[in-house]
Amino acid sequence: MPEPDALSFFLISVPGLAPVVADEARAAGFKVTAIEPGGVTLSGPFSEVIRANRVLRGPTRVLLRIAEFRALHLAQLDKRARRIPWDSWLPPGAAVSVDATCRKSRIYHAKAATERVENALVGAGYVLDRKTGLSVKLRIEDDLAVFSLDTSGVALHKRGHKPELNKAPMRETLAALFLQSAGYDGRTTVLDPMCGSGTFVIEAAEMALGLPPGRSRPFAFEQFAGVDAAPLPTPACPTTDIRVFGSDRDEGATRISTGNAVRAGVDHIASFETRPIADVSPPDAPPGLVIVNPPYGGRIGKTGALKGLYASFGQVMRDRFPGWRIALIASDGALARTTGLPWDAPGPVVDHGGIKVRLWQCGL
Repeated sequence: MPEPDALSFFLISVPGLAPVVADEARAAGFKVTAIEPGGVTLSGPFSEVIRANRVLRGPTRVLLRIAEFRALHLAQLDKRARRIPWDSWLPPGAAVSVDATCRKSRIYHAKAATERVENALVGAGYVLDRKTGLSVKLRIEDDLAVFSLDTSGVALHKRGHKPELNKAPMRETLAALFLQSAGYDGRTTVLDPMCGSGTFVIEAAEMALGLPPGRSRPFAFEQFAGVDAAPLPTPACPTTDIRVFGSDRDEGATRISTGNAVRAGVDHIASFETRPIADVSPPDAPPGLVIVNPPYGGRIGKTGALKGLYASFGQVMRDRFPGWRIALIASDGALARTTGLPWDAPGPVVDHGGIKVRLWQCGL
């Protein structure tokens, strides 16, 4: 495998939160070269591609760019795709899949473009398998064809240690980005009083403990030609005074959260209890961040029926949580304002499972 120092690779981000992904990458020592609506471009050797998959909490996938050229028609795409040194990255006879998109280009038929690249790969000795094959991505925009390899495989929100989910779960990558957007850096108390399956609490605990998100799962790059990526060493369990807490009115949710925290190895700093929002009180810990992902009207129930829940949440926060920072994910600004909390301007619109949501924040 070639090992130039200036490979280009792309961190796919939830639209709207690419700047947060970029901030995380910079803080982890990566070289950021561009920020786009759908993600962040980095530069570095292949070892940085591996590290991005293993240590960054926010990206959805990591794509390695391996070739780009102008392609004005399908015959030109076919000819140049056959010249790509596929064997520099893909092992002989590997199963592969191809996914193409076309935008503002003379090649406008994505299916036809996909077939041309598939033919080039079969001609090079590879086998097509759209379900389990190593994924080749082709994006043609303004007649520029960019080829990338998906180095992640299974999407990065699947950390590998959270098999049990509650209703309407939030993806770990999105939870991490919302935590970072709310200013969480692993050094303060966190409470989620509607914890569901514990995503916010477990992500916060891992950040406090410095545990890499990719420690419990495999990656597609492990199948690339010439890659000998040593597995992450089992991290020592660091000591910290930080504690993180979750609660939920559903006993099944707190049971699931507790089990997920045990599997993640964070149960010594993360704890959960069953109680409705009206009974929530500050934990025995310094004031920190309350972050909550309550039901949305379009997610579980109707918006009108949720006004009482949001109002109760706001009342509890105002009465019992002075000195805390509050962060709430909401799809409806009117519901967020029902809390009566002194919100700052809301964050950017973010797609959460097909629902447009925003992060609302304030200090008390």
